[in-house]
Amino acid sequence: MMKKFEMSDLGLLHYFLSLEVKQGVDGIFISQKKYAMDLLKKFNMVNNKVAATLMNVNEKLCRDDGAKLENATYLRSLVGGLIYLSHTRPDIAFSIGRILRYIARTIGHGIWNSKVSNFKLTSFTDNDWAGSIDDRKGTSGFMFNIGFSAISWSSKKQEVVTLSTSEAEYITATSSTCQAVWLRRLLADFN
Repeated sequence: MMKKFEMSDLGLLHYFLSLEVKQGVDGIFISQKKYAMDLLKKFNMVNNKVAATLMNVNEKLCRDDGAKLENATYLRSLVGGLIYLSHTRPDIAFSIGRILRYIARTIGHGIWNSKVSNFKLTSFTDNDWAGSIDDRKGTSGFMFNIGFSAISWSSKKQEVVTLSTSEAEYITATSSTCQAVWLRRLLADFN
């Protein structure tokens, strides 16, 4: 690129837009450790009890749990910070409860992209049939890997109410297949 454009070589990337990048001969590790620590400090969660899991198993979330929204600006700021942190932490994309205590325990987690010679695209899918208490809609989730490196993931509420687990699985498989076709075409463009 230096032959085509006027630029300076600053060496290997170490830090960019709160993304910490550690490059080695066997792969690249991307995390947001400093950003996560700053988020915990901002919301006074540094010295609180940590959590080993994102949320209670089989916990059902509902739209209105009866609690009053005391400080909307505070919560919007927290949600915005968590959305940005989810760029390197796909494990927090769905869970809301206990999230800051979980982040405090797993502050150094990130995404490891290892060097691979076999560019095999694999995927994992799952769904939660009728998991929403409010409207009985399910949640679809998928993750795509090349080798052992996660390259694409999603956790999204389904748009329709399904009548069976099979129908919920079909919707999840369909959205996952659409993503797989797009990724295969993209990889083919990259040779």
